Amino acid sequence: MSFATQEDVFQVIEKVVPYTFKKFTNWQVDEGPFVRIPYKEAMEKYGIDKPDLRNPLIIQDVTKVFQNSEFNAFKGKTIKAIVIPEGAKQGRKFFDKMGEFATTEEVGAKGLAWVKFEETGEVAGGIAKFITNDIKEKLEKEYKVEKNAAIFFIADEFEKAQKIAGLVRIELGNRLDLIEKNVYKFCFIVDFPMYELADDGTIDFSHNPFSMPQGGLEALQTKDPLDILAYQYDLVCNGYEMASGAVRNHNPETMVKAFEIAGYQEEEVKNRFGALYNAFQYGTPPHAGAAPGVDRMVMLIANSQNIREIIAFPKNKKARDLLMQAPSVVTKEQLDDVHIKLK
Repeated sequence: MSFATQEDVFQVIEKVVPYTFKKFTNWQVDEGPFVRIPYKEAMEKYGIDKPDLRNPLIIQDVTKVFQNSEFNAFKGKTIKAIVIPEGAKQGRKFFDKMGEFATTEEVGAKGLAWVKFEETGEVAGGIAKFITNDIKEKLEKEYKVEKNAAIFFIADEFEKAQKIAGLVRIELGNRLDLIEKNVYKFCFIVDFPMYELADDGTIDFSHNPFSMPQGGLEALQTKDPLDILAYQYDLVCNGYEMASGAVRNHNPETMVKAFEIAGYQEEEVKNRFGALYNAFQYGTPPHAGAAPGVDRMVMLIANSQNIREIIAFPKNKKARDLLMQAPSVVTKEQLDDVHIKLK
């Protein structure tokens, strides 16, 4: 939409999406306005940027509580905790199975520490011997840990600890049957970072390089790139990204500066993104929008766990379309037409 803000896009989505879901399902459907969750908060509380809000568990940072702990596995690490009310009633097998899950290659944890806060007030199991009275009091007071609760701890470097905790949270929600039934819960993830550090330590775009930075050109000129947020947003439903969008960076000077920070010179921007660069010279109106994933909407409405089940002609695991027999062998003449040479 031309001359539209982020909020304008949200208001359209908040009308269209609930209406569509209600038309085809008898489940409870969230009404707008949807919850807005900044990206940083989503990663802190859910360990993922597409949180399933039907799961009541949240992740908490308890690093400061254990800063003087004698437990070697916690020293120098970011420590995330997931508190499970009534979790102490689970048997030892449950905790062992969660430990096995966390240490799988897909999750990547070195281990999964845990304790129970018994009805008697005692701390038992797992790493109970490292829970001093001081630590116990802080957990009870600052993190609302009550009797009969259990706590899982994830210790690792910051980003890895977040990711692992996010996967553990999802698994706990499923194993303990905590996921709210027959409801669609929506939220907008907002305030995505404009830039991130690449593996080689250089500055790179975090998501969409054509998004408008919050603060515009001034932010690009005066702020640390890693502190700049973008007008980017995702619509999330029950743990699935359903739409992604942004306010477009429509100003050529701002676009050139944004790419310069990521290591692209203006001439390279002209060559690689000439269509946009040239169009912007003629005066492009401010514009914003979002691209919904209709297949994912259908999958959720059909209560399917696999998007292949609702696509008319899905590809198999080898990315082949079996109906059309694609990809198939092409002739030399066809390759010559598009100037492709096989080596």
